[in-house]
Amino acid sequence: MIYAVIGFFAGIIGGMGMGGGTILIPALILFTNIDPKIAQSINLLSSIPMTIIALIIHMRNKNVVFKLVIPIAFFGVLGAVSGSFVANFISSEILKRVFGVFLLVIGIFEVKKGLCNHKTDKCGK
Repeated sequence: MIYAVIGFFAGIIGGMGMGGGTILIPALILFTNIDPKIAQSINLLSSIPMTIIALIIHMRNKNVVFKLVIPIAFFGVLGAVSGSFVANFISSEILKRVFGVFLLVIGIFEVKKGLCNHKTDKCGK
């Protein structure tokens, strides 16, 4: 049952374009004690059908800028290949910490963005 709940919320977040892995990976590690490398693999494999469905819906709503997709996808594939090779040589503990720091930094940026008043530019740059 826990896998269904985790998958459902990861799908919602992924469908909104925020990356279901931000929910899926920590949830699998924390609530099911799965190794971080296995959680990453599960995230990547489960994201394929979620991504296809979300992409179809976003394309129907004309929310895709194809000029941006090609370079982002190309360099994203290069980064994915590089990251996969690097992950084979890094311990799961280090990967867990790096991912935690990454989520913390992204969370701080999102909170700052949510608190800033962009009309009056009170937060500075």
